[in-house]
Amino acid sequence: MIHGWKYTTALLLALLGPAVPAMAEPAPGAVTKAFQERRHLTVCIWDLVGRNGPIFSVAQDQKARFLEYGLDIDLEPYTNERVMVEALKARQCDAALMTGMRARLFNKYTGTIDSIGGVPSEEHMRILLEVLANPESASRMVEGDYVILGIAPAGAAYIFVNDKRINTLAKAAGKKVAVLDYDPTQAEMVAQVGASPVPSDLVSAPNKFNNGVVDVLAAPLAAYQIMELYKGMTPDGGIIDYPLAQISLQLVGHKDRFPADMAQISRELFFEGYQKMMDRVHLESRQVQDHWWVPIPDRDKQDYEVMMRDARLQLREQGYYDGDMLNLQQRIRCKLDARRAECANPVE
Repeated sequence: MIHGWKYTTALLLALLGPAVPAMAEPAPGAVTKAFQERRHLTVCIWDLVGRNGPIFSVAQDQKARFLEYGLDIDLEPYTNERVMVEALKARQCDAALMTGMRARLFNKYTGTIDSIGGVPSEEHMRILLEVLANPESASRMVEGDYVILGIAPAGAAYIFVNDKRINTLAKAAGKKVAVLDYDPTQAEMVAQVGASPVPSDLVSAPNKFNNGVVDVLAAPLAAYQIMELYKGMTPDGGIIDYPLAQISLQLVGHKDRFPADMAQISRELFFEGYQKMMDRVHLESRQVQDHWWVPIPDRDKQDYEVMMRDARLQLREQGYYDGDMLNLQQRIRCKLDARRAECANPVE
């Protein structure tokens, strides 16, 4: 196994069940054989800022790690995620790094990582990604003609508002909320609380918030400085101090261009880079000034948990979320805090 790679085997056994065997070293020569089959690849990277952005910077660091295994990678930056995804489908990219929400188009299991409220904290996210990097999860990384080659954390998403009085779901009624134009379920959920969904993409949504076209925007903290979200919050807005979800970035590749051994090594390398990615996320998040935070009462947090659980169940029934991933997330939540109400009567 790759140097520096460590698994908490007892935890994995507890989460995935007794059928999980101890992890074995790959057969002699397996790594070399996998990388000899294809040594040069083009990987497309989505970053709102492009070549000088934080995501592309981390990807360049990962490129150096892959070189240690004899794999030469050309990185191609894209500022438009939709255009990049079309390039991947057209086989102009061997693989493409995209948001977990967009990756759902290629793998519903990993695309459910970003489920609303499913992963409450960074600790939950680290454990989840460790489980998914385990070779026992390899079969779930393949769907159709595509394979998930790595998953990286991108930090928590929060609700940004242009009026800090919008600190409950009831107060969101009548407000305009930015939703992803390729994700109809977001519009449906926003409409259910009496708000008006405004279809947007990842570039136009922050601009609409900053220009007052929408009142509410869900975004990771890293977007605060990069997309200048303080403009949309000035003077009376804020950030609701309750994480909505943990966001992921996922490397999606053409299955026929990545042998199974190579794909597994790639996933392990991604997890080895977990802390470096989180360090970059924390660096961006520290740009948020304390006065923007809007505290909410504990009783409202409990209401949010119930609301998000009901939303996950609804989206599972609609076939949007993968039930197995929701179940894994629930088991991790209860492993870290068995006192949660859902642990006595699990429904996911």
